[in-house]
Amino acid sequence: MKELIDSTKIPQHIAVIMDGNGRWAQKKGALRIFGHRNAIAAVRETIEGSAELGVGYLTLYAFSTENWSRPTDEVNALMEILVNTIADEVPTMMKNNIKLSSIGDIKSLPKGCQDKLEEAKNLTSNNTGLVVILALSYSGRWEIQTAIKDIAKKVVEGQFKIEDITQELISAHMDTKNIPDPELLIRTSGEIRISNFLLWQMAYTELHFTDVLWPDFRKEHLYTAILDFQNRERRFGKTGAQIKS
Repeated sequence: MKELIDSTKIPQHIAVIMDGNGRWAQKKGALRIFGHRNAIAAVRETIEGSAELGVGYLTLYAFSTENWSRPTDEVNALMEILVNTIADEVPTMMKNNIKLSSIGDIKSLPKGCQDKLEEAKNLTSNNTGLVVILALSYSGRWEIQTAIKDIAKKVVEGQFKIEDITQELISAHMDTKNIPDPELLIRTSGEIRISNFLLWQMAYTELHFTDVLWPDFRKEHLYTAILDFQNRERRFGKTGAQIKS
C-alpha cells in the first residue's frame, strides 16, 4: 500500500478524530477505559507513519470540551492515561525529531496534565520534524468564540477598527495560528460527522471516514486515507477545467 503513495502529493497537515475506543472495549466485554488504554498503539503508528511519509503537521483530537460531561471515573482515567503517555513518549519524540504542540483550553486540564504537557513541549521545542498537535479540552466553537472575544476586546481598546476584521485577522487569533489548515481529516469508527473539530480551519479539507475502530487503526489505514486524498481533485470553488488548465 505504501508504495502506491505519490511522495510529491503528501498532505502537509492531517487531522484525526480518534473515535471508537469505547465501542472497541465493549465488543470485548470490557470497560470503556480498556479501549482508551489500547488506543496508544494506534497513536504511535499514526505518528510514525506520518513522520515516515514527510507529513508536516498531525493534529489528534484527544479530548473535546464536550468530553467533560462523560462519567467522572472515565474522565479521571483518561487524564491519567494522557499524563503517562506524554511522559513515556518524550524520549521517542526526541529520537525521531518530533515536536509536540497543543490547542484547546489547556488551563481547564488538571494541574498534573498541564505540567507534563508543558514539560514535553519545552523538551521537544527545538525539534524540526513532524509537529504533533494534541487537541485537548478543545472544540471548534470554543476556539471561534475565544478568538471573537479577543478581537472585540482589541477593537474596544483601539488596536483595531471594525473594518480591519478580515478572515486573515480571525485566523491569526485562532489557537492554530501559524499552522496550515488541514488538507485531510480522518475519522475512525464509521461515524460521519466532524464533531465540533477545527470548524474554521476545515473549510476545504478533504474528509475520509473509515469503519475501523481507533484502537485497530494502523499504518495501512493511514496509507489508505492518503491514497484516497491523492485520488481526489481539489477545486477550492473553481471548476475542474480551471484546475486542469
